Amino acid sequence: MFEFWQGASDLPVYHFLIRAIIVYIYIFILLKILGQRSIGTFDPLDFIFGIIIGDIVGEPLAAGDVPLPGPLAAAAFIAGIHLFLSWIALKLPRFRRVIEDEPLVLVKNGQIIHKELNRMKITVESLMMDLRLQNAIDLTEVDYAVLEPNGKISVIKKTMYDTASPADIGKAPESKGYPTVLISDGRVIDANLKKVKSRSWLQEQLIKHGLKEPKECFLLTLDEAENVYVSKRLSKEEQNHILGNSQ
Repeated sequence: MFEFWQGASDLPVYHFLIRAIIVYIYIFILLKILGQRSIGTFDPLDFIFGIIIGDIVGEPLAAGDVPLPGPLAAAAFIAGIHLFLSWIALKLPRFRRVIEDEPLVLVKNGQIIHKELNRMKITVESLMMDLRLQNAIDLTEVDYAVLEPNGKISVIKKTMYDTASPADIGKAPESKGYPTVLISDGRVIDANLKKVKSRSWLQEQLIKHGLKEPKECFLLTLDEAENVYVSKRLSKEEQNHILGNSQ
């Protein structure tokens, strides 16, 4: 009855499906305990954790004769070690330098540091691609380029090429804040709507933008500055027309 748990050489297919569900929920809970850091910032410690966990819990999904309790216990133990090392790195800066790389300057004062490029095995073409992705097409505008611990390259432009902010021109615009989704994929998010506006206000906004009912709207948001964004639901013909014009 519990062959899916203990394992068997002739494990039926549906027992593999049960194992897959158990492993998925188990890993989901582990990631919730570890927090979003393990996904958001993929540093070397997180990379090692992901590789080991994948190898441990992947074996019982491929081999039916492997008992499930052992790999799950091992995964929990590895997750505990990962959480402990993350906590130590947070509390002890010196230890943090052991498991996390320091930011590395690749371009300083507009000058490319060839030695660092060679040390990190980064080609000029790769550097230029990353700079383009950071909207730094003109190399003469780049002041600093830094290889961050997560492997991405951040760019600091020379002051004269920075985009002017409202403060630079003596303006102080009202903060837009975080936009609240009121309609998503044609459905009204009642929980969000109750916090900010009424149903009648929402209907007025739809009419204002040429829509009769929520199902005609794909997305409607409202920010803290009372700015409304509306994107209506497009037919396949309209979408194809837009895509055709953009090509």
